[in-house]
Amino acid sequence: MTINLLKKYAEVAIRVGVNLQPGQPLIINAPVTALEYVRALTEVAYRSGASIVKCEYHDELQNKMRYLYSDDEHLDYFPAWRAHYMEGYAQDGACVISVLAPNPDLLANVDPIKIARVNKSTAVGISKYREIFSKGGVSWLVIAVPSPEWAQKVFPELSEAAGIEALWQLIYKVNRIDTSDPVAAWESHVKTLQEKVDYLNQLKIKSLHYDAPGTNLTVALPDGYVFEGGGSVNTLNNAYYVPNLPTEEVFSAPNKLGVNGTLKATMPLSHNGVLIENFAFTFKDGKIVEFTADKGYETLEALLDTDEGARYLGEVALVPITSPIYQSGKIFYNTLFDENATCHFALGRAYPTTIKGGMDVSPQNLEKLGGNYSLIHVDFMVGSKALNITATTHEGEKIQIFKNGDWA
Repeated sequence: MTINLLKKYAEVAIRVGVNLQPGQPLIINAPVTALEYVRALTEVAYRSGASIVKCEYHDELQNKMRYLYSDDEHLDYFPAWRAHYMEGYAQDGACVISVLAPNPDLLANVDPIKIARVNKSTAVGISKYREIFSKGGVSWLVIAVPSPEWAQKVFPELSEAAGIEALWQLIYKVNRIDTSDPVAAWESHVKTLQEKVDYLNQLKIKSLHYDAPGTNLTVALPDGYVFEGGGSVNTLNNAYYVPNLPTEEVFSAPNKLGVNGTLKATMPLSHNGVLIENFAFTFKDGKIVEFTADKGYETLEALLDTDEGARYLGEVALVPITSPIYQSGKIFYNTLFDENATCHFALGRAYPTTIKGGMDVSPQNLEKLGGNYSLIHVDFMVGSKALNITATTHEGEKIQIFKNGDWA
């Protein structure tokens, strides 16, 4: 790990990611192993005018102990004080950075039903907090640092120390930290994504057809679809922020009831410490009516049973195989990175900003505009060199959007 690059990584997180404004509080959620990076974030934040920086540390092994040893009756408990605390700093206009240091196989032998129960109770408990998020009033960021287990998964041929260093360098590369001016590099990249967004939004697309091995899927878009990409504008202070680093996607919402056909995932999905591999779905009128998985079937089943909206799609995202994540030739076993390697969809909740008028209705009423509501939002990858996507406009014109996995 190079100290100079670590500081640049912190600067990009603060100046590009959450784009912290003078006087804003900053909340950091991070694993205990990320202490050095959290301190770098804290220094840059205070130098940028933060009113206060507060870090909420956690330990994944401690979280695992709850699934293993907690009484079954306590798995549905989520403390009200925790929800009030989170709602409070969101209402105060705080920026929020979530630092990941994942262990992809941590929960591989844990009962997926227990994990699903805890996740559902948490989602219900923080629903008001998420609504503030969905309305665009919080500048947030998800970013990652290596863990020994993650490095071993990505670089199994290396020693632990060499693997961690190799993963650091890869993270820096795909996040443009190794450039002479990372902030400027990100400003240029976001501009390019915005050009794609503007193009798609003026096409007046009725539906997208996906064609690839194992995939023959038609995805209708709402009449008021809105593609977004790169970042978002905070509705309270008008600051432009980039919520995922890295990000290579432009995305919108599918019509909840307008998805039909078969869809095969092209990369594993790491969900709550369990790998779901070689999985596929069959859709009818938007709903998943059949699914298969060679590994992690029970975890996928529990995910789909979270609520009624979990079996519908909430996001359609376009990512070319020219992205630095795909070009690295590595599977990261982490959605933050893998979703920015290729095209993907998300199970569950749609973002209200991706449908015209979505910000004017409650999340539960987004369906009236064509969107989906759920407690979950889980991305999975479907892109490859063999993927072709054709748009059909409301005028009946057919336009190829993707050819062999890249922008046509």
